[in-house]
Amino acid sequence: MHEQRVSRRQLMRAVAVAGAATATIKASGLVQAVVSPLHTKTPPLTASDMAAIDTALGKKGRYVETEAVYTVALPRNDLKVSIKGEAVPIPLGFGGWVSVKRTMDGKSAVLMSDTVLLQEEVNPLISAAHANGLEISAIHNHFFYESPRIFYMHLHGMGAPDDLARRYAAAIKMTKLFPANQPPAGAAPTRTGKEIFDLPMLDKIVGHTGTVNGVTYKYTVGRGDMTIMAMGAEMTANIGLNSWASFAGESGAAHIAGDMAMLEAEVNAVVRALRSNNLEVVALHNHMLGEQPRIIFLHYYGRGAVATLAQGFRAALNELGKEKGGAIQMQPS
Repeated sequence: MHEQRVSRRQLMRAVAVAGAATATIKASGLVQAVVSPLHTKTPPLTASDMAAIDTALGKKGRYVETEAVYTVALPRNDLKVSIKGEAVPIPLGFGGWVSVKRTMDGKSAVLMSDTVLLQEEVNPLISAAHANGLEISAIHNHFFYESPRIFYMHLHGMGAPDDLARRYAAAIKMTKLFPANQPPAGAAPTRTGKEIFDLPMLDKIVGHTGTVNGVTYKYTVGRGDMTIMAMGAEMTANIGLNSWASFAGESGAAHIAGDMAMLEAEVNAVVRALRSNNLEVVALHNHMLGEQPRIIFLHYYGRGAVATLAQGFRAALNELGKEKGGAIQMQPS
C-alpha cells in the first residue's frame, strides 16, 4: 500500500476545515453525524513496520497493542546527573524515547520523540532534524538544580513508518541519543524500586499501578477522559500524552519528578494542588503543535517522605477531568 508523506501544516489545514464543518453540524443539531475517534480504532502497525524501526535504530522497541503505539526507549546512560549535589538515577527523568503510530485513516503514520540533551547538543540536533524532514515542537527544561544542565526537545514527523524511522535515525546518528553510541546501562542494582519502596502503599495512595525501573518506581496516567488528536492521529499515553510521577531515593528521603498533562482550564488548579503539597513547579509549556484540544504540560519536583510526595501527585491528578465528571479516577485497590 502506498503511504503518502504529509506535512504537519497540511494536516493542520485539514483539521481546521474539519473543525469548521463540525461546528456547522453542531449548530444544525446533527451532532450524531460526526464520527468521533472514540468510536474508531487506530490501524495497527505491522510486524514489518516494527522490524523496520528496530533496524533503523539498532534497538528493539515495545508495542502497546491497545494504543497501536511502538516505542523505543532512548536513555542517556552516558550522563551522570546530580540535583543539588546529590546523584540521581537516569530513570528518574533522564530517559528519552521515540514512538510511532498510524493516523486514524491508516494512510500515514506519526512519529513523536522526547530527547534528553546537554545544552550544547540542542542546536546541532535541530539542524539534523530539519535536514531529515522532521519538525521541532518544543524545547524546555524539566528540572531545577540539576548538573549538568539538561534540556528536552520534542520532535515529530509524518510519513510511512519505515521512512520515519530512517529519517529519525539519520537525525540522531551522530549524537549520544543513538543507541549504538550509548554505553551499557551497567550492572543491575542490588535493590530495586520494589525493595526500596512500599509499592502497595504507594499504589493505594495514587490509585494506579506503577512500574519498577531499576531503583525507581514510576506511574504513567493517560487522559482516558477525552480524545486528543494531532496530525490525524490519536494522542495516547504511550505517544506522550500522559501525567507521570517517578520516585527515587529512600522511603524517608525520596525524590519525585513528574509531568502533568492538562487542559488550559486545569493549569492553575493543578499548580495550586502541587504547591499546597510542597512540590515545586519547574516548567509550564507545550509538547506538541496543533493538537486539539490544546494540552499544556507542567513539570514538578520534590523531596521528602515518599508517601507525602505520592499524596501531592494524587492531589494534582484529582484536578484533571473535572469538567468530564472527574474522569481521572483512582483505580480500585
